[in-house]
Amino acid sequence: MKKLSIIFSFLLFLSCSNQVNEIKTSSNPELDSIQSLIEIAKDAKELSVNERLDYLKDAETKVFEIDNDTLRLNKLSDISLAYKNLKDSSNFRRSNEMLARMSKSSKLYKTLGYSHWDMASFHKSYGVLDSALFHYKKALNSFEFLPRDSSSLSLKARILYNMGQVQDSYKDYLGAEQSTTKAIQIFEDLDDDKRLYANYNLMGIISSGMKKFDQSLMYYEKASEYLMYLDEKEKNDAIWINQNNIASTQMKMERLSLAKASFENLLADKNLETNNPKMYAKALISFAYILFKKDKEYERAKDLLKKGIEITEAQNDITDLARPYQFYAEILAEQGDSINAIEYAKTSYTTAKETYNNDRSLNVLKVLTNLDTKNAAKYANEYYSLSESIQIEENTKRDKFARIRLETDQVIEENQVLTEEKQMWAGAVFGLVVFGFAFISIVILYINNNRLKFKQKQQESNQEIYNLMLSQQGKFEEGKQLEQKRISEELHDGILGEMLGIRLILSGLNEREDMASVAQRADLIEKLRGVEEEIRTISHELNSAAYKKFHNFIVSLEDMIGDIEQSSGITCSFTYDSEVSWDNLLGDIKINAYRIVQEALKNCIKHAESQRVTINFQPVGDNLQLTIADDGVGFDVNKGRKGIGLKNIISRTKKVKGTVDIDSKKGTGTTITVTIPARFIELNVMEQTQTANA
Repeated sequence: MKKLSIIFSFLLFLSCSNQVNEIKTSSNPELDSIQSLIEIAKDAKELSVNERLDYLKDAETKVFEIDNDTLRLNKLSDISLAYKNLKDSSNFRRSNEMLARMSKSSKLYKTLGYSHWDMASFHKSYGVLDSALFHYKKALNSFEFLPRDSSSLSLKARILYNMGQVQDSYKDYLGAEQSTTKAIQIFEDLDDDKRLYANYNLMGIISSGMKKFDQSLMYYEKASEYLMYLDEKEKNDAIWINQNNIASTQMKMERLSLAKASFENLLADKNLETNNPKMYAKALISFAYILFKKDKEYERAKDLLKKGIEITEAQNDITDLARPYQFYAEILAEQGDSINAIEYAKTSYTTAKETYNNDRSLNVLKVLTNLDTKNAAKYANEYYSLSESIQIEENTKRDKFARIRLETDQVIEENQVLTEEKQMWAGAVFGLVVFGFAFISIVILYINNNRLKFKQKQQESNQEIYNLMLSQQGKFEEGKQLEQKRISEELHDGILGEMLGIRLILSGLNEREDMASVAQRADLIEKLRGVEEEIRTISHELNSAAYKKFHNFIVSLEDMIGDIEQSSGITCSFTYDSEVSWDNLLGDIKINAYRIVQEALKNCIKHAESQRVTINFQPVGDNLQLTIADDGVGFDVNKGRKGIGLKNIISRTKKVKGTVDIDSKKGTGTTITVTIPARFIELNVMEQTQTANA
């Protein structure tokens, strides 16, 4: 009977593992109520974020009252995605992990795949591409268990497309090409013309990265055949992107006449500058470079480059500024203006380093090596050092991606082997009724399955360790504050109480008639009272400090100012309003304010010959006012061109929609006042569905 029970359980396991048909959601009041709460959390922008999260938590509570596993997990998947869109990473991770665990336990592979898909998108948005690729592969593995139909095939192809994007980002071109080719094969079988455009466009980008420019052009031309299938609101941008890709590839192939004609055709569209200024600026810069290289139209090329730089700066997109600065430097060099050419090339190099644009950094270092002969050796060494570090990093990333791909493929193969073995032994049980042999086989399969689960658990544990490392610093600061509060309580409740008792005893002894004793004890009592007040003051200060917010932004500024003060010998004074929630400022305000202070202090050291600098950061109405004043030699702000340092300060101020005022005269020092609109973190929620991940 025991053997029969085991065989029955085994057959039931086989039946459940192959069951992937999901129950369609039927309309009922319970589900409608949950869906309404989710929709309010997603769309009610008039509510605060906390209020919307409360609605989402209510929906999550109601979800667990649903009896049907499929319906419950489908709604939990919607809730997890809503947490992600509301930027609540803690609740998103928690609900996503719970969804994955429950989906895996219930063998609902579609929701399991969606949970890994959402986690991959989460990591991708934060630039953690190896973790993103890992979860994309897990999603693909889950979708492999679904019945082979158009829906499951489309899901797998969309995952493959996303994997191709991630692999291309880290120059794993072979892996990216393989993933995208598989996606194209599926979409062609499904006649999904809209998604074929994006996939062929990605293949063009991958081929360009591998320097296969003829092949890249072929893919871009192929992508253009599918433009007609896009929606009207998508079509214009897609046409512009396709034309720019073709023209840029022709430019890389040094087919300058064809590239010039392609860019002229693109720039002739009057709607481009209005509707897509970023694309317009890129095309304008490329066209200017062709005019310089092919037609030697130096002045026209410089005018177009200046216009492209202005448009790019207006878009607050520093990532695209290194390229036009380099082109401008090359034109100036060919005109014989070596001094200004070197300055523009240095600006390009600085911008490329700030934006981690390694390819542009290498290009500019080549230009500087040729232009600045005095420092040619230095630039050459920087070039070779950067090139070597890039190569090492790329090899490391490719190896890591290859390991992820290999390990995941092994998991797929092992799952397939296990499935085939289960089916084989089930047939043997029914055909031969060899109960003992079936029992041994089941035990072996159980052991193998546990080993596989252990390997998968190790992968998940590695990710969990990484997440715990990220939160370690926050827990350290929390512990420090708790210890500070504990010391405060010990001072107040322990030492202070004992000293109070001593003072009361001495007060009783003070009633003696001996005048010397009275005077001496009175003096001791007064001293104890002073010590008591001092300890009370320290206790209150410690207790208050335990609850003050630790400002990483302010600490970063203080560290930077202190380092400059120590290395330069000038005296720096930094004041700020401690009531302002500095760490909740938007990220672009913090980084640009930091760089403005850094740039101003560099000017004080290099040009102003200052002895003392004061920095003040205070709220003024709805704005924040940053003031940097020095006692240096000063300059006439109405005469002469501004240096790169001041230009950088002005440019960074514009990026955060602020204003800058420079007050200086020769011999009276300089005061720079930057006024920035005070903008703090506020979550933007975009309506998003799971099926839009591709």
